[in-house]
Amino acid sequence: MLQNHPKANIDFVYSTTNAGKPVSSVHQDLIGETSLVFSDKVNPEVNVVFLCLGHGKSKAFLAENQFASHTRIIDLGNDFRLKNDAVYNDSEFVYGLPEMNKEQIKKAQFIANPGCFATAIQLALLPLAENNLLNESIHINATTGSTGAGVQPSETTHHSWRNNNMSHYKAFEHQHLGEIIQSLEQTQNGFSQEVLFIPNRGDFTRGIFGTLYTKTNKSLAEIVKHYESYYQNEPFVVVTTEAIHLKQVVQTNKCIISLMKKDDYLLVTSIIDNLVKGASGQAIQNMNLMFGFEEKTGLQLKSGNF
Repeated sequence: MLQNHPKANIDFVYSTTNAGKPVSSVHQDLIGETSLVFSDKVNPEVNVVFLCLGHGKSKAFLAENQFASHTRIIDLGNDFRLKNDAVYNDSEFVYGLPEMNKEQIKKAQFIANPGCFATAIQLALLPLAENNLLNESIHINATTGSTGAGVQPSETTHHSWRNNNMSHYKAFEHQHLGEIIQSLEQTQNGFSQEVLFIPNRGDFTRGIFGTLYTKTNKSLAEIVKHYESYYQNEPFVVVTTEAIHLKQVVQTNKCIISLMKKDDYLLVTSIIDNLVKGASGQAIQNMNLMFGFEEKTGLQLKSGNF
């Protein structure tokens, strides 16, 4: 995406394991697109640096590698997402969910890019929190593709295990719950409801399909108005009452939210591509906002899965 972004020029790609190799030898879809070689050094004068180091490694990297005072940092790890961890160099990382913190992101130097599950779930709940409608327990069941587990294979990411299989993991205690609850507390005054989250591993490579339900006595028409109002100026979020499916968002930066009611139960379905809106696409969306580019620059991607 950066290779094709009209406002971006890639200065270096740092790697601890591939230094000296052509980038296209690892990311083979870039053969013929770039002559960049992985570096074991950073250029401290770049305008923006994306940290894609794995969770828990960004703080150590920044302690060892100093960047210029003008360099903006977008961290895709989880080191700075929670308020208690956000302080860096006498400043703070802003939580980089554009649909929640757009004005702060525009002025920020440091951004903590949200987690992929957290993105899908927060976008599903924030309009309810904004209107003080989260007053009962929230039940969440969300399934992610195998790419959410990263590049290093493990017992539960090997194709032979994942194929024709499904399982849950970290039930009720997934690491993204902290940032989800933090955002709900910031949005709805006095929020203290249970958030019960079951994450699942799916038999597919990309995407997150999340279903969330809670009780409310508001009508579906009223709720739809709240969601449409909340997202009216957000170019990547679509609200519908139709049934939705993952192929509508894979390889795009979109989040589609579907709403339905059964008696007092509201069902919210939220879908994103975990690698795009859930990670790299959202990081570039944040970059666009930080540098005053049109928000959709370089992100008008189209699904290639139909």
